[in-house]
Amino acid sequence: MPATALIVIDMLNAYEHEDAELLLPSVCEVLPRLTSLLERARRSDADVIYVNDNFGLWRSHHDELLDTVLRGPRADLVEPVRPDEDSLFVVKARHSIFYQTPLEYLLRQHGIETIVLCGQVTEQCVLYSALDAHIRHIGVTVVEDACAHIHRDLAEAALRMMERNMQARIVRSTAEELF
Repeated sequence: MPATALIVIDMLNAYEHEDAELLLPSVCEVLPRLTSLLERARRSDADVIYVNDNFGLWRSHHDELLDTVLRGPRADLVEPVRPDEDSLFVVKARHSIFYQTPLEYLLRQHGIETIVLCGQVTEQCVLYSALDAHIRHIGVTVVEDACAHIHRDLAEAALRMMERNMQARIVRSTAEELF
């Protein structure tokens, strides 16, 4: 069976941005399912890859990013999903997890043919990442109830687009055979 990796998008977040107040209720809602998904991936020995914005801190590394958000006002939303010692980490600067990052190379090196997306934001980073995976012939599964949104209607439309136009598999966090 081809290897599958769990990709955690932008969950290391200080929630001090323009849309934070709109995003926070959804993050709080999906956090328990996302935490459970992380535990399942780790138990199955799937690669867990965090792909995260760098907040414009170009000289920083993942430990510094994590320290920054854990000192922030919403550390309670970061602590449950923090990377463990086996997690892989990729820094991104734009919406897609692939745009000018080494992620595609990392996936190829690990023999990963399918990615499972969770994190935030469904109608932005998750959508654009699913498209970029699709055009690279990487299979995509989106765990809809482990992805936070800013606008529910746009998130629902994004999920339909990913399923219809990108052949993404849209599942709930309780789905069997994710990893």
